[in-house]
Amino acid sequence: MIEAVGLTKVFGRKVAVDDLDFVVRPGTVTGFLGPNGAGKSTTMRMVLGLDRPTAGTATVNGRAYAELHHPLREVGAVLDTRIAHPRTTARDHLRVLAVSHGIPVARVDEVLDLVGLTEAARERIGKFSLGMRQRFGLAVALLGDPPTLLFDEPLNGLDVAGVHWVRKLLRGFADEGRTVLVSSHLMAEVQGTADRLVVIGRGRLVADARTADFIADTVGVRVRVETPDARAFVDALTAAGADVDQVGTSVLLVSGMERHAIGDLAARASLVVHGLADEVASLEEAFLDATESSVEFRGKPEWNHA
Repeated sequence: MIEAVGLTKVFGRKVAVDDLDFVVRPGTVTGFLGPNGAGKSTTMRMVLGLDRPTAGTATVNGRAYAELHHPLREVGAVLDTRIAHPRTTARDHLRVLAVSHGIPVARVDEVLDLVGLTEAARERIGKFSLGMRQRFGLAVALLGDPPTLLFDEPLNGLDVAGVHWVRKLLRGFADEGRTVLVSSHLMAEVQGTADRLVVIGRGRLVADARTADFIADTVGVRVRVETPDARAFVDALTAAGADVDQVGTSVLLVSGMERHAIGDLAARASLVVHGLADEVASLEEAFLDATESSVEFRGKPEWNHA
């Protein structure tokens, strides 16, 4: 279990992490989300003992990282893919880590095979592509077969097959009872992988909830109505107190009224319905709504070319 209690980090005048409380439990994939500059990387660095908290604590199974007797066997992490000397080979770097941490050397070939780098094991890391470096970082994290895993943007540089592989890997770890915390800006992937979310903005907690609950509570449930009578339907729904967004000429997204009530309204008003279904909002929509006030860097939505 990863736990933050009153976790705070101040750099000069900037409060990077502000009194943060959350728990990441075993057997789940927890997505760690926030806008750029929200404090995600700093928080993960404090969990791993790379930054010292200004106040509060960050622990793994009740202990600070510095107190772990065999850290690579207890926590695996990928925060930066530039973790080895570029002239070193993947296999040599892993062998040094294994010997220095009391891990059987045979584990090196196991993790290289697991991440798909067996053929590149004797290549210099400096020649690796971004996707290969991501796989190498995963090999380092998994070397000690740890029960707790932290990944910061593990999908960067991976192709479609690589993204699919990492998604299955994360789910497999959680199914084995491991604790998995993953930070990513790829909302569709997080929505399809994470059981729970910890969302922060400007260093403070925005949400700590099941993924489905976060989306439902933030965006709400909508009903998709397909009808050739869109204009009349909008008038009837609005009169009944529903909120309606029209998408195209024949599709309505309705909030504030359940599906069966919309069907009853259509029957009473003799309106034609070609489709009526609950629509699950995307995590991207919910994330943007929840963190709108926490965005630190904003650009103009349009560029007017002079």
